[in-house]
Amino acid sequence: MGVSRRSCGNPRADVARDLQRSRQFWAVEELGRLDRLTTIGQGGRALYVHVFKVGLVTAINGYDFARKGALLLAGTILSGVPAFAQTAPAASPSAGPSTAPAGTATRNGATRVAPPVVTPIGAPVSVRTIKTLRVEGSQRIEGETVLSYTKLRVGIPYTAETLDQALKDLQASDLFADYSIAGVEDGNIVLRVRENPIINRVIIEGNKALKSDKITKEIKLAPRQIFTRTAVRQDIARIIELYRRQGRFAAVIDPKMVNLDQNRVDVVFEISEGPKSKVRQINILGNEVFSDDQIRGQMATKQSRLFRLLSSATSYDQDRLSYDQQKLRQFYLTQGYADFRVTSAVAELTPDKKDFIITYVVEEGKRYKFGDVTVDSQIRDFDNTKLAATLPLKKGDWYNAKLVEDSVDNLSQTAGLFGYAFTEVNPEFQKDAETLTMGINFNIAEAKRTYVERIDINGNTQTQDKVVRREIRLAEGDAFNSFQVKRSQDRINSLGYFADKMEIKQLPGSAPDRVILETNLEEKSTGELQLSAGYSSLERFIIQANITQRNFRGKGQELRAGVNYSSYSKSIELGFTEPYLFDKNIAVGGDIFRRDYNSFNYVGNDRQTNYSQVSTGFQLRAGVPLTEFWSLSARYGLSYDEVSLDSQYLNADGSCNLEVAGRYLCEAIGNRWTSSVGYSISRDTLNSRLRPTAGSRFSFSQDFAGLGGDVKYLRTRLEGSKYANLGSGFIGSIVAEGGYIHPLESSPGPGRDPIRITDRFYLGEPQFRGFDIRGVGPRVLRAGYVIAADGSQSVQTDRDQIQDDALGGRAYYLARAEIEIPLGSGARELGLRPSIYAQVGSLFGIKKPLPTFNYDQAKSAAGALLFNADGSPTLLQNQYKDSGGNPLYLTPEVPATATTPGIASVQTICPAGVIAAGATTCSGTTANARYLNPNIYQETFLGNSAKPRLSVGIGVNWNSPFGPLRIDLAKALLTQKGDDPKLITFNVGTQF
Repeated sequence: MGVSRRSCGNPRADVARDLQRSRQFWAVEELGRLDRLTTIGQGGRALYVHVFKVGLVTAINGYDFARKGALLLAGTILSGVPAFAQTAPAASPSAGPSTAPAGTATRNGATRVAPPVVTPIGAPVSVRTIKTLRVEGSQRIEGETVLSYTKLRVGIPYTAETLDQALKDLQASDLFADYSIAGVEDGNIVLRVRENPIINRVIIEGNKALKSDKITKEIKLAPRQIFTRTAVRQDIARIIELYRRQGRFAAVIDPKMVNLDQNRVDVVFEISEGPKSKVRQINILGNEVFSDDQIRGQMATKQSRLFRLLSSATSYDQDRLSYDQQKLRQFYLTQGYADFRVTSAVAELTPDKKDFIITYVVEEGKRYKFGDVTVDSQIRDFDNTKLAATLPLKKGDWYNAKLVEDSVDNLSQTAGLFGYAFTEVNPEFQKDAETLTMGINFNIAEAKRTYVERIDINGNTQTQDKVVRREIRLAEGDAFNSFQVKRSQDRINSLGYFADKMEIKQLPGSAPDRVILETNLEEKSTGELQLSAGYSSLERFIIQANITQRNFRGKGQELRAGVNYSSYSKSIELGFTEPYLFDKNIAVGGDIFRRDYNSFNYVGNDRQTNYSQVSTGFQLRAGVPLTEFWSLSARYGLSYDEVSLDSQYLNADGSCNLEVAGRYLCEAIGNRWTSSVGYSISRDTLNSRLRPTAGSRFSFSQDFAGLGGDVKYLRTRLEGSKYANLGSGFIGSIVAEGGYIHPLESSPGPGRDPIRITDRFYLGEPQFRGFDIRGVGPRVLRAGYVIAADGSQSVQTDRDQIQDDALGGRAYYLARAEIEIPLGSGARELGLRPSIYAQVGSLFGIKKPLPTFNYDQAKSAAGALLFNADGSPTLLQNQYKDSGGNPLYLTPEVPATATTPGIASVQTICPAGVIAAGATTCSGTTANARYLNPNIYQETFLGNSAKPRLSVGIGVNWNSPFGPLRIDLAKALLTQKGDDPKLITFNVGTQF
């Protein structure tokens, strides 16, 4: 007789009895869902009852359940019962038939299976010998391989237990969907198997919060692998865990299996993600010293509230629950409560299964102060008393565990400075519960001076080793120094070639006095291609195309090219920098460029171009380090500048129209060469050149123009910055700069500054927030006179009708104090970085320009000067002049008569008569009228003051989907007459 996948030797009576005992559980089928696995009976005859959503209760023998590999996913894949994220995945496999057995009926799409038929098994057979042994049904797997999973061999005796064990072995291999044994009666044993199918595709449906590629990385099932239900269950558990990490505890995974030809299947995971499970409430019990809100403020998990809509901290995370307990302990330990402990932390799912309520029970204990603080060093180089005096904790202060950690770090770093790499610093606590003091003795174990045995650089696939090694301040064989290790980390991180926060590990070497420095790098993209369009309040519409490779050929070289177009500027640039020339610490580089800048003035709120400057040239650069932090650089630049006025300011012959442009603009036009040589000396201790959070930078530079060319001046600039971590994620910074241009040539004329308008400093947006573009410093306001019908005069006061020309300055200063405010993880994920700041500065130092026109003030008959009703002087209109400076007159107009044509009025330089054709002198006695300019302007020179301007504001940087965006809301609190404040500024699509 044949042995199917059933335990041999199990008496029929036992099965019948077990089935009789299970009838009391059949009522559970009305629940209509697979909710639990119930064990009935004891030992090998235990019954497992599955409640399926189709209303089926299947009862099989425990051994029979272990044998039936085809039943493993009946409760999930074939019956459509999903797996839930709210309950842990069942450790026991589901049972159920993979195909409907005889007696199956179908109604309304639901499958009804009759109660299982129990096949009787006879009494144990006697011991027999295997005569022949073969395998039937295998396709991909060789017969010998199938037999290798069992202990059956030709010639050995067999019993029912032997055959039963063989079936268990086949089931444990996870290679077969069905297996049985025939030929038991005569010893001609046949293993009949049906192999598990091959996976054709793994399909993930319904996922939105998690991308398919992220899920695919976690699951083990893949095309061309053997399908097993065990693997499916394991992958379901992995997917559920992924959603739990995202706080989606309501996620449901419904696996499906689609049978294909050639014994292939498609595995489909249908996912219902559900909403994120939020933390509805956090309860604190047992706290007396600190309020609930104070304690909640220390946790990473936050209560779900409307104002935390963008925060991910409101989602429930089991790992974060443990982390919050550590945070609470750290908080209390920093406040002196050395006995604090969390007695329980419970997270309960709300009845609607949408949110969690977390309850912490705490014991605060008593508050302690520091007792005696001592240092016991086994290293003879150290003075214990002096070391103790340098520690941040003092006797009598409230106990603070953070200060203890800082003291351990300080002592370790001090030992590292003396060459001890693996110094053990162990704080020994002496707690006195009666006096509520905590004495601490820092024991520094004996250690040997260490030397760098080897420097390992790992993970750099593109960047050459030498690019990293030249940033490391230690060489193999050098004495170990912890400060140089930290400095090396900062220098490597500042390159921008690798993932942030790279650390150099210190590993034991081949001997106790040897250390291995291991640098594990993770390269990131160093090539940038930027194609952007944007809008800014400075440049209006912007189009940019830039390509930069900051690690060209893996040698640390920088190659860049860019094109920029806006209403304010147009430019094309190409640059190259070699940081280590011939592997020497000498940086060289060069740039070629063509830049077209449009300057502008304001008539009211309307900005109009007044002059343009086109610069074409190149610059060569070189730099060398003087010390670890000091460096010296030099440069030479040559450019050709073409300065011209907009067509609206020109006469018909191309000359400058003084009346429209003003004398100060007409004096700026012309072409010239600028040949300059300069140098900079700087000190840089910033921990990052990209986004510093600690350190300082100082720079002094001078540029001398006059090495040939048409202009001569000495430009001096001073810059400094300081960054500090203020704690709790706050970053503080102070940035200051100033400059002065000293002319090396005399003034070209009265009222003309020797420094041309295009070479001066300008101040305003975006450097000085709270002021408009070029809104600070010397300027000329041109306000026209309004002449009424009765001839009375008044000065134009409507700002929209006043022309505002910024002239720049030869000296300036600017300082800014700023604090970057930390946000929650959700806002950080969006790239939001808000800050508050205050700025002070000024621009000044040019000669007052001469007025464009001089007007005579009207006088009374008695000779007294006349003034208008608004207090302005009553001015007389000026007479037009020709290009030679001769006053112009208008001849009388003769009206036409019936017999003679009219004679139009013409311009002439003759006070009386006209100049006849071919003559050079005036002839005639008819008096001519003076040709008067009806326009009268009042030009006011303002803003040329070193008095400070002050503004305060708040700004936000955002890495938006449209590109980097910066918005500033700044209020000018202190201004000088003529300054142009601006409340809101923003930039989109440009670099900050």
